[in-house]
Amino acid sequence: MEKTSVFDIIERMAALIRSEERKKCTEFGLQVVHLQVLDYLSRCNKYSDTPAALSNYLGMTRGTVSQTLLLLEKKGYVNKTTDTADRRVIHLSLLPEGRAMLEQARPCELFIQASELLDRGTARDYDETMVTVLTALQKSNKSHTFGLCKTCQYFTLMPEGYLCGLTKENLTEEDSGKICQEHTVS
Repeated sequence: MEKTSVFDIIERMAALIRSEERKKCTEFGLQVVHLQVLDYLSRCNKYSDTPAALSNYLGMTRGTVSQTLLLLEKKGYVNKTTDTADRRVIHLSLLPEGRAMLEQARPCELFIQASELLDRGTARDYDETMVTVLTALQKSNKSHTFGLCKTCQYFTLMPEGYLCGLTKENLTEEDSGKICQEHTVS
């Protein structure tokens, strides 16, 4: 029997994810990109809550992201605020209605069922392998890693809390567990 390639496995997993997303989005009158934006905004930290970071993360043009944000803002799912220090920067946040829609539309049942089929001891091995593959894909694509803040080489645990060694800013516990566009692996 011929061994299945890693590419084929990842491609099939992505197809299943997109299929589930389309089903859920259809139920709620959304497009997949709308759900992806809501999901990202629920998981990004203060360095990554901008339209530019969102465009980079999703691999979409700024124009597509801009149109998507206009629609989500009109529906009352997303809020835009101007940065107080740099008026050119716009920050995005998920409104309660957006968070509620995300929870309803998130296609997680398929993955809950799949996770239950995995032995808990081996699931950790799969997680590490998938992170390694994702990191390799990101490096070969010369894209940001967009990892969790607390897994970045600049993340610093201080006696009084958390610090970003890159920006020299204090971090909240919540921000440290979210996606950061400045994420760097050594």
